[in-house]
Order: sequence, then C-alpha cells, then structure tokens
Amino acid sequence: MSEVAVLLLAYGTPETETDIEPYLADIRRGRPASPEFVQDLKQRYRSIGGCSPLLKITKGQASALERILREQGFSVRSYIAMKHWHPYIREVVPEILRNRHDSLVALTLAPHFSTMSIMGYKTALKEALGDSKMKVSFIQSWYDNPLFHQAVAEKVKNALNTFPSQKNVHVMFTAHSLPERILEMKDPYPDQLSESTEAVAKLVGLEKWSFAYQSAGQTGEKWLGPDLLEALSEISVKTKNVQVLVVPIGFVADHLEILFDVDVEAQEYAKKLNITLKRTESMNTTPTFIAALADVVSKRIE
Repeated sequence: MSEVAVLLLAYGTPETETDIEPYLADIRRGRPASPEFVQDLKQRYRSIGGCSPLLKITKGQASALERILREQGFSVRSYIAMKHWHPYIREVVPEILRNRHDSLVALTLAPHFSTMSIMGYKTALKEALGDSKMKVSFIQSWYDNPLFHQAVAEKVKNALNTFPSQKNVHVMFTAHSLPERILEMKDPYPDQLSESTEAVAKLVGLEKWSFAYQSAGQTGEKWLGPDLLEALSEISVKTKNVQVLVVPIGFVADHLEILFDVDVEAQEYAKKLNITLKRTESMNTTPTFIAALADVVSKRIE
C-alpha cells in the first residue's frame, strides 16, 4: 500500500513586495484595486518586515504533522498548497497524482467552516483533481476538536500569566470577519466560533469574556461585528486603565492579519485609549496544536 497524501491548505501570501499586486489580483479575480489600496497593503507588509511568515510556518506545520502521524504508525506524506499564491493548489495536486498515493486527505488550516471561505478551497481542489479516481477526503471544519480547544486554552493561560493581575484582564476572542450576508444563508460560521470559544473559556475557567471580529474587507458592504477596534473603544469607555488579552481563535499561524491587524493597528489604537493590550501566541507548530491536526487527520485516514 502506498502512502496517504495529507494536504494542508492555507490562504497564501506574497513572498516579496513585487508579488503583492499579482497576489491581490488573484484574490480579486482580476478586478483592479485602487493605487491607494495597493500602496496601503504594501505599507502593511513593510511594517511587519516586508513579508508574512505564513508559507514558512505552514511548511513547518506540515512537517511536524507528517512526523507525528508516522510515529503513530500511519504511512503518510505531507504537502502544502495555497489558494491565492504559490504553491497554488493547482500546482501541487498534479505532483500528488504523479506520486500515485492511494488516497488524499485535505485539511484547510482554518478550524471554522463558512461557505464563503472554505468552499473556495474545495472547489480549487476538485478542479485540480479533474477526472482523477483518487479517493479524497476533504475536512471542512475541526472547530470542535478537544485537542484544538486545549491548545488554545494553553496559550490563554500562558498569556494571562504575563499580566500583573489576572482578575482585571478582559479576554477578547477574535476571528476573521466575513460579509454579514452569510447570516441570511444560515452559514454555520458564527455558531462554530461561539461553540469553540465557549469550550476554551470553560477549560481556562473564564467567568467572563467577549468576542469580536477583525480584518474586515473593504468592499462597501456590511461585515460581521463588532469590529475589534470598536470593541476596544467600547471597553475603554466603560473601564479605565483596562487590560485586554486578544485571543485570535480563528487563526492558527502568524501572518498579516495577526502581525499587523493585532500587533500594530490594534496595539496603536489601544495605546491611544490607555488600554494595555496583549495577545496569545499563535498556534504555529505548538505540539498540542500539531497533535490536534494529527487527531483530525488520523480519523479520516482510518
């Protein structure tokens, strides 16, 4: 029996500044962006060092996942592919097919399902597979995995310990916002976020916490809220000299939405409001998180 191909799917990120415009064009399906928007995005990347570490981290996650699955006795080979930049899904799948794997397990590195976000990966994978007869298992969500909850809870506990007093810390979970019209579609995204957030809060022993969305797109339509910055503003009005811990439960790696939207933009805004703002470390290649991925994938292999 040949190895099972395990394909980790991520959004993608430009590797150099010259990649930013074609990357943005891919996301926008060829629709041009204004020069001001392009320049703003370039400046955001410059503020985090010129590029996002997402590709490097995703490779590390795949290697760590392959290692733990093999230790558990599974014959696997890991791959990574991106939706909006190299290595594209359409570039990686032919390699998987050439290697004649018995089956393919694909996992999107986003725990919570939304038709608007996750189905794009599934469609791209299906198109890349063409008329292949390979057995494929596509994991749409894994927000309810206990090890995932444990991994996030560990990060929350570690971060809370960095505050002088945990009693005065306001814990705020966040996830990527999506257009509000998903609510009309009965999309499960908000409910899945609520369930995983409550599970983590219970593990940590939090009596109170809040939730906000971040990184909304500039499309002219209404996006899910409250927005992170709006939520911080509201907290500052109610409480003076407040301490806030942001827990980006919807993200599993450091990238622009974490390193800029939280670490730069939200941090600068918090300082203006006299808020002490910290965030949990990202999952990246944390052992408990990799164990969660292995748990999810191994169940599909079996």
